[in-house]
Amino acid sequence: MAMMGIDCVSHITNTALLPCLYNATVRIRHRSLRLRNGGSQQRMFQLRLRCVSASDSLQFDFSPPPIDHDLHDTISVAGGKVSEDGIVESFDNDDEALDAFDNGVVVVDLSHFGRIRVSGDDRLQFLHNQTTANFECLNEGQGCDTVFVTPTARTIDIAHAWIMKNAIMLTVSPTTCQSIIEMLNKYIFFADKVEIKDITKQTCLFALAGPKSNQIMTKLNLGDLIGQPYGTHKHYSFDGTPITVGVGSLISDEGFTMLMSQGGAVSLWKTLLSEGAIPMGSVAWEKLRITQGRPAPERELSKEFNVLEAGLWNSISLNKGCYKGLETIARLMTYDGIKQRLCGLNLSAPAEPGSTITFDGKKVGKLTSYTTGKNGSGHFGLGYIKKQAASIGNTMIIGEDISGIVSEVPYLARQHPPSTNPSS
Repeated sequence: MAMMGIDCVSHITNTALLPCLYNATVRIRHRSLRLRNGGSQQRMFQLRLRCVSASDSLQFDFSPPPIDHDLHDTISVAGGKVSEDGIVESFDNDDEALDAFDNGVVVVDLSHFGRIRVSGDDRLQFLHNQTTANFECLNEGQGCDTVFVTPTARTIDIAHAWIMKNAIMLTVSPTTCQSIIEMLNKYIFFADKVEIKDITKQTCLFALAGPKSNQIMTKLNLGDLIGQPYGTHKHYSFDGTPITVGVGSLISDEGFTMLMSQGGAVSLWKTLLSEGAIPMGSVAWEKLRITQGRPAPERELSKEFNVLEAGLWNSISLNKGCYKGLETIARLMTYDGIKQRLCGLNLSAPAEPGSTITFDGKKVGKLTSYTTGKNGSGHFGLGYIKKQAASIGNTMIIGEDISGIVSEVPYLARQHPPSTNPSS
């Protein structure tokens, strides 16, 4: 197979993926390139991944490199199991991947998660009013988690937001993407300069997580993001394709998230694996979500529970002015109205989500999620428990006779009540 790299400078403007300018070195790849003299030329493919900017660039019509293979075809050929709706479920290595999250590094294809591009001059104020976070204090290159709630502060979903030059990119759960788009469009009034666009099918999303994530980032010349605040993101060029990399892996403040066009996904995936990342499927990711304590729609996030009971303090501002759900949130805070909270539970046996949780013979809550531990050993769940009973170490009864010890989970342990500082 012949391969030739062609270098040129690209000036990318207002693409659906990255609403900003780039100056990128483009490496155009071809399966076979026949030279004029009838011969062929073989060159080693050289990975170029570097930060790009809008300065000293030339006008050039950007065209992404051809797709050698569909990402899911590549994953399937390598032994991964991909569902009919395009979710990478497993690599038959769930225990190895979970161990790598604790001791090494994993890469997860989260391309089935929703990605929403919010653009227009009023985008910042619009999301500031529609979600719980303070968008007005954020600048280009920063990011945050924010929560979509009902007018009574009941939870819909957690969104991870990146503030870009010409747009805000939101990552949401697969099951809520369309309903959130419909909800946002409903609140755009005639004079509002806001546009909502679903870019899920035009892009791919990877998460890199585990204590050795920084090592891979350094090898890929992305070390400038190491140690930066959660949500910080920068734009790079990878194999001629624009890519955005941000701090945080959705499930943790540590690790990184990578957004790219479909054209660059296969090359990046293979590169991450070659650098030592262990692939993780959605089955193991769901186990990780539960053991880490990240709430999910239709489980911990629903009209049954409000955002304060879910403990999503890092995503809430009490001082940013009027926004959807604020009145309920302020009332709950003022009158100590938080009656229950989300907790982790170390269980004695498998338990069914929806099971009643009792303490001292009284119903105090409900189990919302359940999973087994590595190698099928151990049982763990998430559930809402009345505040008076939800002390770490208390023993609950789930269902008829399953015991569960209230335990701390990392995602919720990192949450802190919002500051009273006016800028928060």
